Amino acid sequence: MHELYPEIAPYRTHRLPVDALHTLHVEECGNPAGLPVVFLHGGPGAGLSAYHRRFFDPARYRIVLFDQRGCGQSTPFAELADNTTAHLVADIEAIREHLGIERWVVFGGSWGSTLALAYAQAHPERALGIVLRGIFLGRPQELRWFNELDGGAGQIFPERWARFVGFIPPDERGSMLDAYWQRLNSSDEATRLAAAQAWSAWEGGSTILDHDPDAAGIFEDPHHAVSVALMEAHYFRHALFLEPDQLLRDVERIRHIPATIVHGRYDIICPVSSAWDLGRAWPEASLHIVLAGHSAVDPAIVDQLVQATDRLADHYV
Repeated sequence: MHELYPEIAPYRTHRLPVDALHTLHVEECGNPAGLPVVFLHGGPGAGLSAYHRRFFDPARYRIVLFDQRGCGQSTPFAELADNTTAHLVADIEAIREHLGIERWVVFGGSWGSTLALAYAQAHPERALGIVLRGIFLGRPQELRWFNELDGGAGQIFPERWARFVGFIPPDERGSMLDAYWQRLNSSDEATRLAAAQAWSAWEGGSTILDHDPDAAGIFEDPHHAVSVALMEAHYFRHALFLEPDQLLRDVERIRHIPATIVHGRYDIICPVSSAWDLGRAWPEASLHIVLAGHSAVDPAIVDQLVQATDRLADHYV
């Protein structure tokens, strides 16, 4: 089994203004002369973690990571204005141009896979390879699955689901997304924070295959919870700012690019059917459905992701 590469620190960081409002935090790690790769984090709103740098051989990769608009160290924090998928795609291009990179590998997981597909389909000439994990296509059935009473995910993790649903009065549960949105935008700070923590505890505690219903989730920190909950609700209310079935429809634009798709068989957040549908539309891609949940650090997922990045490095370096 392949494991994550050792911990590394950035050799350079940037503060990149992308418009009059938003400034991005950008990191470069690994080898400045290596194969460029851009890492697209999940959420929306989850921001970077140190382990994100470790899917790539630091001797062979120039690893570019950034906090997307409104989260992590990018500013202003939790800002929803001018924060859409199209803005984020434009930001990726702005980073590429700022760093003087002609072409690069595109790597994304969960919401990052959504953004990776949207970016590569908009700019196929810039992608040397694509590595995707935990496929999320942003379709209505995917949004209902994890967030609404008729979805189904709550039947898998009933203990956590009961807490998520219990935060909302019974007469408002017909649209959990709308009910949470109202509270995330409450004039009362305590209400906003409580809603953010309830939202983030449901998702952040549902990522791993070996599930403990009472364990702290990955978004327990209040600062982290706010950006995740607010940003996700914003994007979900707008169908991720995508046209219906856009990412499957436009696969034709990227079928010539070397690609690996990795998905956990028992991913409760992003059902495996999304990876299967993408694989059917993109038969040239290498699809790996493994014994894992949603988490990028489940061993079977790490194994396939590191194999994929190593293969691209073997090919290009």
